[in-house]
Amino acid sequence: MRNKLLFIIGWLLVTIIPISLFAQNKTVTGTVTSNNVPVQSATIGVKNSSQAVASDVNGKFTISVPDNAVLIITALGYRTQTINTAGASTLDIKLVEDVSRLDEVVVTGLATSVKRKNLANAVGVISSKELNGTAPAQTLDGALEGKISGAYINSNSGAPGGGVSVKLRGVTSIYGNTQPLYVVDGVYVDNSATSGGLNAVSLAGPGGSQSNQDNPSSRIADIRAEDIESIEILKGASAAAIYGSKASGGVIIITTKKGKQGKTNITLSQDLGFLKPIKLLGTRQFTAETAATLPGDPASLTAAFNAAQSAGHIYDYEKEIYDHTPLTRNTLLSMSGGSDKTGFYFSVAQKKDGGIVDRTGYSNTSVRLNLDHKITDNIKIGITTNYVNSSADRGIFGNDNAGVTTGIALSSTPDFAQLHPDAKGIYPDNPFAASNPLQTIALMENNESVNRFITGANLEITLQKSSHSNTKFIGRGGVDFYNLQTTVLFPSVLQFESVNKGQSIQGSTKNLSTNYILSLVNTFTPSDKLTLTSSAGVTQETGNYNNILDVASQVIAGQSNVDQAGALNVTQLRTKYLNSGIFIQEEAHIINAITLTGGLRFDRSSNNGNVSKFYLYPKAGLSWNLVDMGIIKPGLFESVKLRAAYGQANNVPAYGSKFSALGVSNITGFPGLLVNTQAGDANIKPERQTEFETGIDFSLLKGRLGFELSYYKKNIFDFLLLTTPPPSSGFAQKWVNAGDLTNHGFELGLNARPVESKNIVWNTSVNFWLNRSKVTKLIVSPVQLGSVGGVLLGTYQIEQGKSATQIIGLNGQGVGVLGDAEPTFQMNSYNEVTFFQKLSLRFLWHWKKGGQNVDVTQLQNVFGSTDVDYDKPSSIPHVPHGVAQLMKVGSDAHQTVETSTYLRLREIGLYYTINKLPVSYIKSITVGASLNNYITITKYKGYDPEVSNFGTGFSSGVDIDPYPATKSAAFHVSFNF
Repeated sequence: MRNKLLFIIGWLLVTIIPISLFAQNKTVTGTVTSNNVPVQSATIGVKNSSQAVASDVNGKFTISVPDNAVLIITALGYRTQTINTAGASTLDIKLVEDVSRLDEVVVTGLATSVKRKNLANAVGVISSKELNGTAPAQTLDGALEGKISGAYINSNSGAPGGGVSVKLRGVTSIYGNTQPLYVVDGVYVDNSATSGGLNAVSLAGPGGSQSNQDNPSSRIADIRAEDIESIEILKGASAAAIYGSKASGGVIIITTKKGKQGKTNITLSQDLGFLKPIKLLGTRQFTAETAATLPGDPASLTAAFNAAQSAGHIYDYEKEIYDHTPLTRNTLLSMSGGSDKTGFYFSVAQKKDGGIVDRTGYSNTSVRLNLDHKITDNIKIGITTNYVNSSADRGIFGNDNAGVTTGIALSSTPDFAQLHPDAKGIYPDNPFAASNPLQTIALMENNESVNRFITGANLEITLQKSSHSNTKFIGRGGVDFYNLQTTVLFPSVLQFESVNKGQSIQGSTKNLSTNYILSLVNTFTPSDKLTLTSSAGVTQETGNYNNILDVASQVIAGQSNVDQAGALNVTQLRTKYLNSGIFIQEEAHIINAITLTGGLRFDRSSNNGNVSKFYLYPKAGLSWNLVDMGIIKPGLFESVKLRAAYGQANNVPAYGSKFSALGVSNITGFPGLLVNTQAGDANIKPERQTEFETGIDFSLLKGRLGFELSYYKKNIFDFLLLTTPPPSSGFAQKWVNAGDLTNHGFELGLNARPVESKNIVWNTSVNFWLNRSKVTKLIVSPVQLGSVGGVLLGTYQIEQGKSATQIIGLNGQGVGVLGDAEPTFQMNSYNEVTFFQKLSLRFLWHWKKGGQNVDVTQLQNVFGSTDVDYDKPSSIPHVPHGVAQLMKVGSDAHQTVETSTYLRLREIGLYYTINKLPVSYIKSITVGASLNNYITITKYKGYDPEVSNFGTGFSSGVDIDPYPATKSAAFHVSFNF
């Protein structure tokens, strides 16, 4: 009897307990919309739980929750909403767009984040729609142009494959790294630009700046913009201090897309378009009389012109070479989804862009897999992987001291020259230049191919959890490895290869970068009026760059291997670094209105003179919301926040600057070593940057209008220079910590929704920014750098008491200041207008006012007597304009220091979404058309006012016959399954 009773009780427990447990949960379904438009990828989470799902492309979701559960709904660009599910099984959730971005979560540390309404810094955020949803650029770095407040961005070249120079809040270094640190899903990715060795042919280097003049692409261009969820921009040390080494130029934090719980979403998209040059310069129309004035025998030149004219062989070679309309295509397949334990995002994509110059172009194939898995409620792991294969054929353009690059050769080639091949395909020599540009384009090769793996991992373990405290271990890190091959071939039949008899240049570069961050984060909430977030940890970054360049001459005809040559010169550049740091940070959120932040970063680097010394870099911040505090009553104003922040960061010395290197030499037939002519400094210190930022942000009219005003002052101490020591030192150059400089500026942002009705919604943002710099200390004589002609054509000069970006040159009375590369100001405006919840018009304007370039392109055409305005009247009677310009050379450089103001419609796109379809397996179809950089209003005489032929270093804004910039048009179609 007793056993039967136990059996019955046991059976009841087994039966009733699961039923009771099941009864405690219910299934809730719902739809998330905004202005009657479905919101995809909204996160629907259970309060005080890690359980969450995501809405699908139609905004629908299903989640199993306990009775009386509280749901928290978040979505990028929308206000957070909290809903109690008591008594409800179906929810219709209407989100309100966060026009002022108050609920936007941004980074405050290496392992912490905070809502923008409590942030002490002006942190820029670019959403995936803003980055890639209007008129997609060729590469990620190109997609950033005109979108970052506080940035000065120039294209290094218009050649396919990208390459831009980005400076955040002014000059942060002269000879050191000027570019921001890029962090992709916690991985510090390399953004080097590797030379292809073209200097061996163009001989550009000796007369130019220290920066790269081969115009290679920047490696951040490898990353696919379509895979990115959002980008955060930490513009200065007050926000980036916790990142330590490499952060003095700012930090660009890239977060790629992740999968969320819910049905698998599949997207297949296809873009088809074409490119055109933004502008052509035009060419001089010769006559028999003007042809006779060219260098050479007048009678022969006149006869050549008359013969060409009679045969109809007058050519516009600029149009023939540049005015092409190559096709572009971009295909993307992506899948995302997950269960309550695992989320995934997978994409495979291929892009192929032709070049406006024959035999140039760019292709990129990318595969990405992001996985997130919850092992238990307390342990989460995530892995991001990306493989990229890219290939860029970039031609030969830019600065040149041998007369062989395309633009330089064109500059002295008149329209009656005969450059086309004969019936046997043999090209004639160009009697007016060192090369026949048609022959060079047809027969040369300059390819840059990359295989790259970027893998990141993060681990989050909840070590302790209570009603008032939560402690987590967070580990992040990753590996960035790429193998870059450069292949340059100039066959012996080329006109300018008569001496070298053909050249083959093979470059091989391997780069391995690693980093990790190990941290503990504790969140302590003793009451609803105080939250303390404490974090501490260690970091490490390593880099190993190995570049081998083989330059072979006298190459056997038809061969490209460097061993099939009569002479071979090999150079190798190897750099390594190890940076390590320790950080601690404390954040206090008080009465939901005041946020205090303080942190310390201790850094050391193998590049410093003292490799074991830790340098201290502090940070502090305060934000005070007057509405939440009750000082300003809610009503007209939704939020008014005062803020201030301070921080320090560093830029490590250039690799090898602490050593006086030894060079290999042949001494009476035996190999030996000689002391290099460049002296190092064993006590070299890192460049230190301090920044103070303050501002006010406010939102009014129920969040439909928001303002953000910031002022910053940034000081750089001990900046590095390569100077000329006294001859008695025995060295030609020496590395020194030469001085200090400062930047200060304003940034003003506005976000608004001017129109909100049932059928029309208009969102707009306007940003204004400016920066000014000054060299406040210089322990050496003024240093000229960054251009090709010195004071004859205009050059930068580092001089105490003057702007760090001043341009000096001959002014007719001596040497004086001719301009400044820093713009007077910049503005942009991004707009999205939605009609009837289906048709979307998006466009971005960018206005750059002022700022000078050193424009040698136009003067080069004058030197070659082919400038389109050469024969126009000048201010000197009976003297053509071109001759008058030549008369100024050697006395006045104003003609090459040119203002680069422009107004550009960077992007415009029109998209229509179809949600109701006759088949259920297709959720929606989006079709659209877009234009990129299609309208530019400028008086600048060069191909593009956004130019930087000398690479990503200090000396941007130099214009010497670059690959012309392009504009694009594209058609888009996207299927969501």
